[in-house]
Amino acid sequence: MPQGHRPDRLGDQIRTETSDILAREVHDPGVGFVTITRVSVTADLQIARVYYTTMVTGAERKDTSRALQRATPFVRRQLAGRLGLRRMPEIEFRFDESVEQHARIEQLIHEIHEQDAARGVDGAAGAADPADATGAKETDDAGGSDEADDAEAPPGDEGPREP
Repeated sequence: MPQGHRPDRLGDQIRTETSDILAREVHDPGVGFVTITRVSVTADLQIARVYYTTMVTGAERKDTSRALQRATPFVRRQLAGRLGLRRMPEIEFRFDESVEQHARIEQLIHEIHEQDAARGVDGAAGAADPADATGAKETDDAGGSDEADDAEAPPGDEGPREP
């Protein structure tokens, strides 16, 4: 019978319990404020990779990593007691870099929106439609004007409105 979603379910349980253990039972000051973001369990349930983030950077992040490595045997024993598994997976703590990547992408998107807004203010004054200036009407493929199309449009379908 296939494993189904057991690795995912076990990963969720490990994430919940590991967060609780790190917050309440690990008294190593090097661990500090750690957030467990996700847990990836292999299909054979032998290895659980625990991804975490922390607010510290640089050397303090390495200290947190070392403290988590020191706490790994204790965390694994506590998890084994809480989860009641026949064989507890090996625990590997890994820093989750995807959170920083997401933050960088958000920052870039925000900067693009700011640049577009700045261009929109500058470009709105000088961007007039040349057809509007000449008074020419656009024609459709059948040679009719847009006014005839608007008259046949169903109620509530007035198309785009200009501000």
